[in-house]
Amino acid sequence: MSTALPSPYPLPAHFKKEQDVLQAAGCSCWASIAALSDQQLDQLSRRGGALERQLRKLRGQAQLVVELNLEPYQAALLLYAGIASSRGLAQSSPQQLITQLGRLERSLTGLAPARITPADVREWIRRAQQHISRSLK
Repeated sequence: MSTALPSPYPLPAHFKKEQDVLQAAGCSCWASIAALSDQQLDQLSRRGGALERQLRKLRGQAQLVVELNLEPYQAALLLYAGIASSRGLAQSSPQQLITQLGRLERSLTGLAPARITPADVREWIRRAQQHISRSLK
């Protein structure tokens, strides 16, 4: 895994308005999206038709990318599986999450080989637990 985070852009087509608003606000990297406050998201949602719920999803994805050094698609998969934070991931059952992500991935990719392995999931949970313990110090 590289230490340099890829650009968040272009975002998927269903985030077009949110991308336009984020770029206009100067959010050019995952870290700047991750750092947005609730108040800033509210203000951004009032511009250009961006939906606050979509902006919150992007912020959650960005936080997982930045805090845990995940690939954007990995963070997006976790969000769609209901894991929206490092804390939520740290408290996850590896086996349950592997099963859930496997189902989700198959529903998205069909019969293509799984990109997420049990070792990946265990490593993500380990990183999340470390992140949480560091933030408590």
